[in-house]
Amino acid sequence: MSKCKYPILFLIVFVLGINNIFAQTASAVVTESLSLDDQRKFDYYFYNAMNSKSIEQYGATYDYLQYCMKIDSTNASVLFELGNFFNSIQNKDEAYTYYKKAANYDPDNFYYNMALAASYAERQEYKDAAAIYQKLINLNTSKIELYMYLSEVYRLDGDLNNSIQALNDLERTMGMNEKITIQKFKLYSALNDKKKAYAEVQKYIDKYPQEIRYYILLGNLYLQDGKTKEAYVALTKAKSIDPEDPYLITSMANYYQTIDDQPKAEAELRAALFSAKTDIDTKIGILSQYIGILQQNKQDLAPANALLDSLMIEFPQEAKFNLLYGNLLMVQDKKKEANFQYRVYAESDPTNPVGWEQLLQSTDVDSIDALIDVCKSAIVYLPEEPLFYFYLSVGEYQKKEFKQALQTLNRGIGFAENNPRLLSEFYGQKGSIYYELKQQDSAFIEFDKSLKYNPQNLGVLNNYSYYLSLTHKDLDRAENMSSITIKAEPTNPTYLDTYGWILFMQGAYTTAKIYLENAVKYSEEKEKEISAEVLEHYGDVLYMTDDKENAVIYWQKAKEKGSESKTLDKKIETKTFIAPNPIK
Repeated sequence: MSKCKYPILFLIVFVLGINNIFAQTASAVVTESLSLDDQRKFDYYFYNAMNSKSIEQYGATYDYLQYCMKIDSTNASVLFELGNFFNSIQNKDEAYTYYKKAANYDPDNFYYNMALAASYAERQEYKDAAAIYQKLINLNTSKIELYMYLSEVYRLDGDLNNSIQALNDLERTMGMNEKITIQKFKLYSALNDKKKAYAEVQKYIDKYPQEIRYYILLGNLYLQDGKTKEAYVALTKAKSIDPEDPYLITSMANYYQTIDDQPKAEAELRAALFSAKTDIDTKIGILSQYIGILQQNKQDLAPANALLDSLMIEFPQEAKFNLLYGNLLMVQDKKKEANFQYRVYAESDPTNPVGWEQLLQSTDVDSIDALIDVCKSAIVYLPEEPLFYFYLSVGEYQKKEFKQALQTLNRGIGFAENNPRLLSEFYGQKGSIYYELKQQDSAFIEFDKSLKYNPQNLGVLNNYSYYLSLTHKDLDRAENMSSITIKAEPTNPTYLDTYGWILFMQGAYTTAKIYLENAVKYSEEKEKEISAEVLEHYGDVLYMTDDKENAVIYWQKAKEKGSESKTLDKKIETKTFIAPNPIK
């Protein structure tokens, strides 16, 4: 049997619940031209759909909405809810289709139009999005968020003047606002109109001459613009108002850093960080801002390391510094050192999942035992956090402890019920385990469940399609699923190999060769170790495209990689392709 394909150890699980961003205001759904019997059925299914949604049973929600669609496919409420469902699982094309239909059937509905405008923006169809937002503003002049959305889509479309105009209209509606001012400053700067840019900030100083934050803001903007003399004047004025303001201290340190006066920069920071008057959270804020400035300016992070070392000596009981230091070390690609800091933080506050999650991120991918140890420790203190059960099962799976991995998933899956994307990962992992246990039918059932919660789960689509190809059945379905993965990641060697192999099994040898050749190519370009499977598959397609000499070379390379193929030795010996038997 060929080796199974499974997600890498540290795949990122994006925790995304299905949130209905635009709540409906209608209390009932009214359909037209339905018989009394159909209306009753429709109301029953829609009520159950909304009830399932309220208790976060999203699979049932989808099923009930499909029943509604069979009765009335033009109902805007149903179309909108289906759009929300697909949007939540990142199937943006389907979401857009349903939102557009909903807005077409109910063109004045605020929520449907908001969803459609957001979809237009995601598709980079900014003019269409702007038209909708402008229409909604005309109907809802007091909804301030509409002006912000309109300004943003104009900006994304490169129409900076109209972007500014939308913000000006917003200011007339709600009055002066700092966030609006900062955005207008950026837009004027992008238009190279510095005079108007700085005038936006100056109007706050003129109105509130004793408010320190506006001088700090002006100073920071001057620094970003390379105007160090003007920055110093603004920051000096701020210092005359409150010399101990923590944000002023950070800005002054940034100023000295900018003019290459490192001793004064550190002196400014130390004055605040080691002051008894500055609380821990403020110290953390100052340091975080300082680190951000160093990163933004692409400066050496060593001064931040030194400050954190000193702070942890001065305040050994404050584990928040360990968390911050761990984050800083991760940025510097010092995972081993970061791991130590995260462990200190996790053990100091063991019921906080952040420390354990960071420990997972910093654990060496080759250290399966360390991964398992972190997950088991986290579960002791956080027995209802599903993420740790999932990663524990991944570690057990890697150690080929399949039955134990399955038990772990079954223990944790109930805690993931409100998270469809994580549920998809659980079921996908169960599918891979059942396959390893030679329970093929159960594996495919779990894969189907996984894709129900997230039809775009690339790892599951790849595994499922590959396993189907090994059975020599449902090749059209396998090809369809695999094609989704290569559209999403066209240079992923594993996905290319799967798709190429399915095409090979369909007899499309010339096309298969293109994809399998790319699987080899991108493995080499990404300095990723080429698997024995990829090499053997490439040898197979070379043979079937009349390149028998090179086919044998690649079969031999596959053997050197430790292939477990039952036909490989015979192929090399006879220099002839031997089709694998279907797995049952």
